[in-house]
Amino acid sequence: RKTTGGTVNDVLIAVVAGALRRWLDERGDGSEGVAPRALIPVSRRRPRSAHPQGNRLSGYLMRLPVGDPDPLARLGTVRAAMDRNKDAGPGRGAGAVALLADHVPALGHRLGGPLVSGAARLWFDLLVTSVPLPSLGLRLGGHPLTEVYPLAPLARGHSLAVAVSTYRGRVHYGLLADAKAVPDLDRLAVAVAEEVETLLTACRP
Repeated sequence: RKTTGGTVNDVLIAVVAGALRRWLDERGDGSEGVAPRALIPVSRRRPRSAHPQGNRLSGYLMRLPVGDPDPLARLGTVRAAMDRNKDAGPGRGAGAVALLADHVPALGHRLGGPLVSGAARLWFDLLVTSVPLPSLGLRLGGHPLTEVYPLAPLARGHSLAVAVSTYRGRVHYGLLADAKAVPDLDRLAVAVAEEVETLLTACRP
């Protein structure tokens, strides 16, 4: 981020794009020309003093530059796409469908939920979400928590979801997949680590 500009989140998304490229090439599926559409949730939570309280989510849609062989070019593409999304705001575009939840009565959710869930694969190909965590040290059963691997929900009809958490100066990727569609998820995990090293090398003087 300090070398190329943009945000840490831009870098984390670019790592996903690069890892997918490695993974597809190693599987023999080929990554050239591939640009899956990712849904990137955006929190619109109000201050604690505001009402109603609770989580309010929207989202951005963007094409991951999987087909681009240059890691810095992939990062630049992600940064430009996220800048455009931020300029438009989370209340606009196809990714903002979640905002409609505030205006649909409970009966509408009950009747329309299954339909919307089944149509998720028509809107996006995979979920890539960032889960911010407090910087203070968390404890579990009296012991310090050193690593946190988040899990993102796997939408119906989808094969892969990616969640990322930053915790105490470290980044952890959580991968969730359909076991039949993605039997080599461990290889994708290795590709994530390899892509981080590739970006670090590309950013060195």
